[in-house]
Amino acid sequence: MLAAALTAVALTAVPFTGRVAAAEPVDLIASVDAAVAARLAEMGAPGAIVGVSIPGQVDYLSAVGVSDLATGEPMSVDDHWRIGSVTKTFTGTAVLQLVDQGRISLSDPISRYVDGVPSGDAITLDLLGRMRSGLFDYAEDDGFLNRVYAESPIGPDAFALAPRELLEIAFAHLPNFAPGAQYEYSNTNTVLLGLVVEKVTGQPLGDYLAQNVYPRVGMTQTSYPPNGLMPEPHSHGYTPLPSGGTVDATLWNPTWGDAAGRIVSNYPDVKSWAAALGKGSLLSPQTQAVRLQTAEVVPGGVSYGFAVFDANGWIGHNGDIPGYTTVAAYLPARDATLVVFVNSDEPQDHAAGQLATVVTEILTPEHVYRLGAAPPTASPDPAEG
Repeated sequence: MLAAALTAVALTAVPFTGRVAAAEPVDLIASVDAAVAARLAEMGAPGAIVGVSIPGQVDYLSAVGVSDLATGEPMSVDDHWRIGSVTKTFTGTAVLQLVDQGRISLSDPISRYVDGVPSGDAITLDLLGRMRSGLFDYAEDDGFLNRVYAESPIGPDAFALAPRELLEIAFAHLPNFAPGAQYEYSNTNTVLLGLVVEKVTGQPLGDYLAQNVYPRVGMTQTSYPPNGLMPEPHSHGYTPLPSGGTVDATLWNPTWGDAAGRIVSNYPDVKSWAAALGKGSLLSPQTQAVRLQTAEVVPGGVSYGFAVFDANGWIGHNGDIPGYTTVAAYLPARDATLVVFVNSDEPQDHAAGQLATVVTEILTPEHVYRLGAAPPTASPDPAEG
C-alpha cells in the first residue's frame, strides 16, 4: 500500500438484490453474504462487488455498501473500476500473441527493442514477464511517491508521465540483483513489455488491446484511459494519505501506471477476462502452457508465471491503485471464475484479496484464494497488484 492504514469508515453492507443464486442452497448463500459483510465492516471499506461462478454449483454475485460516500449511492455491478495491476495480464497477453505470430521470442533481450536498459542484453522478455529482471520498481522511488500525492489531486490531467519518464526514474537506481537471480515484483518490467508491443506493432498499447484483445472476449466496457476521467457509471475510490485522512482518488490520473496498471473496466468484462486468461483463449495451447509455467515466490505455494500468478489453483492477478483493489482469477479444476472489487486500498492487507479469501473458504475450501504473508504484489506501489 502507499501509506499506513487510516481510521476506518464504518458502514453497513447492503446486499445487491440482483444477485443470481438459483441453484445453490440458501444457507450457503447466506454464509457467503455474512462473511462478505463481516469482513467488509472489519476492514472499514465503503463497498465491494463480489462474484464467484462455479458451473453446476453456484453463480454468486453481490454488490454491497456504497460507491460514493458523499451521496450514499449504492454499489452497482455495472460500475466502472480501476483494475490496477490486473492490467499486467493484458500486456502479458499482447506480448504472447506476438510470440504466437512469430514476431518476437521470449528469449529476445529487451535491448533489441528498448535502448538504455541496465543489463539489457542479459534481460530477456521472459525474465521481464516473470518478474526476474532485477530492475528497480519506479513506483518505489520516494520522489515518485511524493509526486503521486502532491500532483494527482490537481485534476484528471495532472501527473501524466510517459513510459520513458517512468523508466528514467527506475534506471536512476541500481538494479536490485543480477538478471534471473531471483523474483521481485516490479512495475518497470511491465512498462518495458508494453514498449515492446508498441515497437513491434507500431501501435500505442491501448489501441492494440482495443483491437486485438477486448473484442475477442466480448469486453465492451474496458479502456486504456488517456487521463483520470471515468466513464459512467463508476464507483468512487478512496485512498489513505501519508499525512492522515482519506481522500477521494476517483479522478486521479492513472497514466503513470501505464502497461502495469492503467486499465479501467467493470464486473461483466473482468469476469469474461478472468475465464479467457485462465483458459488461454487468446493464445495457442503451447504458449498458454509456457505462460503458466510458474515458480514459487511466496512460502505456501503461491507462484508467478508470465504476468500471471497461481494462488492455490486460482490463475489470475490482483490489482491495487489509489482508491481501488481488485482480484480476477480462474480455477481450472472447477471451471470457476472469481472477481472481487473493493473501492478502497486502505487496509494494509489487500482488501479485495481478503474478501476473495473468505468467499473461497466457503465455496471452494479445497482451493482457498490466499497469497500468504507476503503476496507477490506486496509493495508500497500505487499500481501494484
